[in-house]
Amino acid sequence: MGSCSSRRRFAGRGPFFVADLSALGTALAATLPAGVLLEANIARGAELVIRIHRDSVRNVMTVLRTDPRFAFEQCMDICGVDYPDRAERFEVVWNLLSLTHNHRIRVVASTDADQAVPSVTAIWPTAGWFEREAWDMYGIAFEGLEDMRRILTDYGFKGHPLRKDFPLTGHVEVRYDAERREVVYEPVKLQQDFRNFDFLSPWEAMTTLPGDEKVHLNRIAPSETSLLDKPQVEDGTAEKQP
Repeated sequence: MGSCSSRRRFAGRGPFFVADLSALGTALAATLPAGVLLEANIARGAELVIRIHRDSVRNVMTVLRTDPRFAFEQCMDICGVDYPDRAERFEVVWNLLSLTHNHRIRVVASTDADQAVPSVTAIWPTAGWFEREAWDMYGIAFEGLEDMRRILTDYGFKGHPLRKDFPLTGHVEVRYDAERREVVYEPVKLQQDFRNFDFLSPWEAMTTLPGDEKVHLNRIAPSETSLLDKPQVEDGTAEKQP
């Protein structure tokens, strides 16, 4: 994700930058109807984060896009977060960028697997790609999205892989069948038990490999002998001098 104005982006970090974010949040709270804005805070001292109700998504996004005080012309990303323990387990996150004012905002709304979130493709046409990804990975439905198809997984994929309750092994495995000359789907067949792992490398277990004896012989240091020592004969007596 790049920035189109890197010069001003880094020049504004500091107390004045935080003050600008606070003023932005205050102006947004005064503009939206009562009860629409559930929470607003500055995360990590550098990013304005607001939480809204999912039924107000389209109205809030329209204000953020068209009001010249905000002018968020670009929807940079839409993603999801899964909290299985919550009643509304999913959070939908929109990351918006204003090129006019050089500031960003993160909009968050909660939903569940049954309630659809209003689509923002009428405001930012490119959001359709992000909404399809959120649907594919999390199963988050978007009301008004005309092209509700998977975008990352294969045709006929079962489930949504980024959900916390999705099995790590998946449901099916894919392989190419040379006899049938096509890609086939089969139930997952694991040949090992996930609870028992052998962390010893096979190379570490092999202490001696073919050819190592030559290396070991070369590494054996010759015995230290003095040039003044007299050679010994087979019977153990010293060689006679001529």
